[in-house]
Amino acid sequence: MDERVGQAILFLIALILSVAVHEFGHAWAANRLGDRTPRDQGRLTLNPVRHIDPIGTLAFPLITMFMGPGMLGWGRPVETNPYNYTRRMSQTTGSALVAIAGPAMNLLLAALVTVFLVLGARFGLVTYDLARLISVNLVQLNLTLLFFNLLPIPPLDGGAVLAWAVPRSMQGAVDFLNRWGFMILLGLFILGLLPLIMIPATYLTHMWIGALLGAV
Repeated sequence: MDERVGQAILFLIALILSVAVHEFGHAWAANRLGDRTPRDQGRLTLNPVRHIDPIGTLAFPLITMFMGPGMLGWGRPVETNPYNYTRRMSQTTGSALVAIAGPAMNLLLAALVTVFLVLGARFGLVTYDLARLISVNLVQLNLTLLFFNLLPIPPLDGGAVLAWAVPRSMQGAVDFLNRWGFMILLGLFILGLLPLIMIPATYLTHMWIGALLGAV
């Protein structure tokens, strides 16, 4: 039981950091495009306190971790106003860029931590056990957040990317997903189908972790 509690604490710390980085990415991209809403609401920061959702970042991950193998959580969504985006691009394009900035920050964090672990091991500052602990709790988590959030189902970030990518003739399908996307995700979760959908992402994540640990 003590080991389980320790794992939960490590996972929660990693999740809080990862969520903060993810939401900061959205805020930063929106601000760069001309929307000051995230800045005015104090979201243009890496301070985790500004991005934590009590249920999604704290309660839900802990409950599901003790119920099973553990689940991802979420942060407090960054509010943006696409009407404030620069007129040099369409609102749909701007929304897609803001959406993809969150997963991109998770990828950046995973890459930076990987480089730190490999270099740290080369200089004798990081042991294999420490590298394994950090890679499982931080690198793997951020890669999972990256791939999961890019699923083309609203309200995930991939939903905004899908809305930008599909032609106008398929706008009806996008509207349907915007209306029922959350229920679809909930159904996939309840039916246990999300792990099946994430199999390619899980495979790529395991390849990344394997290469990382092989280099330390």
